[in-house]
Amino acid sequence: MNLDRKNVIVTGAGGFIGSHLTEALLQKNCNVKAFVHYNSFGRWGWLDYLPKDLLRNIEIFTGDIRDPNGVSEALKGQDVVFHLAALIGIPYSYHSPDAYVDTNVKGTLNILQAVRRHGVEKVIHTSTSEVYGTAQFVPITEQHPVNPQSPYAATKAGADFLALTFFRSFGIPVSVVRPFNTYGPRQSSRAIIPTIITQILSGQNEITLGSSTPTRDLNFVEDTAAGFIKAAESDRSTGEVINLGSDYEISIGDLARKIAGLMDHDISIRSDTERVRPEKSEVERLWASNAKAAELLRWKPEFTLDAGLTKTIGWFSKPGVIDFYRPDQYQI
Repeated sequence: MNLDRKNVIVTGAGGFIGSHLTEALLQKNCNVKAFVHYNSFGRWGWLDYLPKDLLRNIEIFTGDIRDPNGVSEALKGQDVVFHLAALIGIPYSYHSPDAYVDTNVKGTLNILQAVRRHGVEKVIHTSTSEVYGTAQFVPITEQHPVNPQSPYAATKAGADFLALTFFRSFGIPVSVVRPFNTYGPRQSSRAIIPTIITQILSGQNEITLGSSTPTRDLNFVEDTAAGFIKAAESDRSTGEVINLGSDYEISIGDLARKIAGLMDHDISIRSDTERVRPEKSEVERLWASNAKAAELLRWKPEFTLDAGLTKTIGWFSKPGVIDFYRPDQYQI
C-alpha cells in the first residue's frame, strides 16, 4: 500500500510512540488524524510540544478508546488505523487490572468493530514483547509461546488474539506488530531508560532501580515508528504477528552503567524492593528475532544502542525537559 495522501488515524497519538509515529506519518505525506484522550484541560499529550507548523497539519479528535460511539465516529473515512491507545504500566496493572481490561481489550474491540463497519483498508494493532513472558528460547520468534506474566501482558495478549480472530472470522485486514522495549525522547519515567537518565541528571550518584539482572531488547523509537509504517505499506503483513526488535539483549544493570558512561557520570546501583516485580511476574529475559520483519517488511533497526541512547540523553538534557519528570519518585 502506498500511504501517500492516505487518510490515517493514530490512536494514542498523544503518547510516547504515538507522537513519534504521528510525526513520521506526516513526513510520508499522509492526511493524519490524531485520536487523543479527552481531558478537561484540552491537552493533547506530547503532541502539544510539536512545532506549530506540524500541528497545523494534524486533525485532532478527542475521545476515549473505551467509547464505541466515539471510536466509530473517529474512524469514518479513514483508510488506515494505527491502534496504539492502551494502558501500559505494568506495576499499575497489579493495582487496577479492571481498567486494563476496559482499555486494552474492550478498546481494541471497539476499534475492530468500527473497522468492520467502515471498511478500513488496513489496521496495525500494537502488541508488546511482554506477552511472551520470560524467554523459553532465544532469540524469540513469533512462534514462541505466549505466556503473559502480568495483568497488563494478559490484556495485551487478549487484544492480540481478538484482533487475529477478526482477521480470520471477518476478513478484517489486521497486522499485529509486536515491539520489544522502545525508548527515546518523550518517554515517561515509568520506563527504565528515563528512570536512569533523569536520576543522573538530577545529580544522584546512587541510582535506584528494581531488579538489575533481567535482560531487554531495546529499540530506538524512530526505528519502531518506521516498523509500524512498513507494516502498513506491506501487502504481506496482513494476518501476521511481526516482532520489532534489535536481535540484541542487555541486562538492566549493564544498561544503567552504559548510560552513566555515555553521560560521564559515576554511579552505584541500589535495588528498591518497591520497584521489584513479584517473583513469578518478572520477565527475566527478552531477546527478539527480527528475521520475519526483515523478510516481510524489509525492516531492520537503523540505530545502534549507543546512537539511540546518545540521542535520547541529548533530548533529556535540554533546558526545561527535566521539569516534566520527578526523578526522586517511583512512577508506576
